[in-house]
Amino acid sequence: MFRGIFETTIDSKGRTSLPARFREVLVGTHGDERFFLTNSAPISLDNGQHSSGLLIFPYKEWFAFEKKFQTLKGFTAEQRKNIIHTIIAPAQECCADKLGRFLIPPTFRRDAALDREIQFVGTLDKIEIWSMSEWDKVRAQNMKNFPSGTEAAAELGL
Repeated sequence: MFRGIFETTIDSKGRTSLPARFREVLVGTHGDERFFLTNSAPISLDNGQHSSGLLIFPYKEWFAFEKKFQTLKGFTAEQRKNIIHTIIAPAQECCADKLGRFLIPPTFRRDAALDREIQFVGTLDKIEIWSMSEWDKVRAQNMKNFPSGTEAAAELGL
């Protein structure tokens, strides 16, 4: 499982390094150093804007995601098209070098507003990549929408 938040940088050519802990999970748990990089689902912010980052799926988990998407009911035709265009179509297979470095293509950097300082965020089964400024917006929105006072939160001990 991917846990933790790691600050790092991205250079002018779009190269960054996957945190060592996440590389260990990719190889140790998922048995493969390859992964898929794609856009994340947009997150609505209070001001009518949205924010989005990137997602890293372990290699085999990406194919499970695609298969589940193909068979899952509950989306309208328009919603399915939006998911395909936003997340599935742009996905690219990647592999970090021996030092964990990999290239984030220009379209992904532009769409996720990635600049020099970025965050890698472990979300159990995937890794998110955020620009620092977008991550701050998402965290603020998460704090406003946190499910405190709910029965489910109480059951978790939160």
